[in-house]
Amino acid sequence: MRSAEDLQVKGKRVLVRSDLNVPLENGVITDDGRIRASLPLLRSLVEQGGRVVVTAHLGRPKGTPDPAYSLAPVARRLEELLGRPVRLARDVVGPDAQSSVEDLREGGVVLLENVRFEAAETSKDDAERGAFADQLAAFADLYVDDAFGAVHRKHASVYDVAQRLPHAAGPLVTAEVEVLERLEKDPDRPYVVVLGGSKVSDKIKVIEALLPQVDALLVGGGMCFTFLKAQGHGIGSSLLEDELLDQCRSLLDSGKVVLPVDVVAATSFSADADHEVVPADAIPDDRMGLDIGPVSVRLFAARLEGAKTVFWNGPMGVFEMAPFAAGTRGVAEAVAALDALTVVGGGDSAAAVRALGIDESRFTHISTGGGASLEHLEGKVLPGLAVLDD
Repeated sequence: MRSAEDLQVKGKRVLVRSDLNVPLENGVITDDGRIRASLPLLRSLVEQGGRVVVTAHLGRPKGTPDPAYSLAPVARRLEELLGRPVRLARDVVGPDAQSSVEDLREGGVVLLENVRFEAAETSKDDAERGAFADQLAAFADLYVDDAFGAVHRKHASVYDVAQRLPHAAGPLVTAEVEVLERLEKDPDRPYVVVLGGSKVSDKIKVIEALLPQVDALLVGGGMCFTFLKAQGHGIGSSLLEDELLDQCRSLLDSGKVVLPVDVVAATSFSADADHEVVPADAIPDDRMGLDIGPVSVRLFAARLEGAKTVFWNGPMGVFEMAPFAAGTRGVAEAVAALDALTVVGGGDSAAAVRALGIDESRFTHISTGGGASLEHLEGKVLPGLAVLDD
């Protein structure tokens, strides 16, 4: 892949696909990590005299403008962090976007409104998607994809535009590919993977792909309860995917899967719920597991000790609620303390690192793409990467 550093951008219009899909509460950004991650490329382009047109999505609007998903809060925060004006177009390829791009001067930045306000962005019809991509491509002379979190999507702003313009990968994409290839091609051993999150179904393919490669696979989060049930243990009212029990039993036969030995079990899914630490193989019927327990944290830390390569994706519990954050914090601290290649697999894991106040520099790499990282490790061809490969 050609990198953005290889492009001559002075005076040229550069369409940048960024990942600015930040969490919002009542219109307020609660974690600006993705905006901050986008800054190095944008700063480089404007300092070189590029005319920068940024396109990005926020949430999942249903292909039509929705004020709840407007990029207005993102534009304001991006302007603050970038230290220069950022003009938000009121549409994606309509009259305001066209005039905003026409008015661009060297070093200027325009952010188009949420690209998913256009149904054609995510259309499965190649012609419909292509026609929309033609409109986006008309805004620019060059295209740079810096949104690794979206490269597993065959969307117009990710896949089709790159076929219509001279293109390159931004620093977030190139860094991600490099670190994932280090995980996939003869990683230093021991190689330990830590997986959490709510559902086994979200991770089953990556577990199957990783098990032959790793020395140990530590499983926490809501997904651990289907594994515990597969061992024949009572899990109370904890999250369960019955249809995956047989697959979980098969994965356990590898001898590499490490499960929690105690959990924090609560009477309901609430920060105020009564909760206690109980053995993982004897969760009371009236309680649900919402975090791994302190003995499990020590067990996982012991299995991580001495590892030379670690990939962690998914929190160990409902870290957003203080009573159920200790497991994620404990495992994050154990990973951060290692003298190893340590990769945090984006999404909720990256959000947890920031929310819990853990210094991001203590990890080798924090991914900007949770789902895309997992699909890459599964061995899937990612459309947004394939189209950049020259």
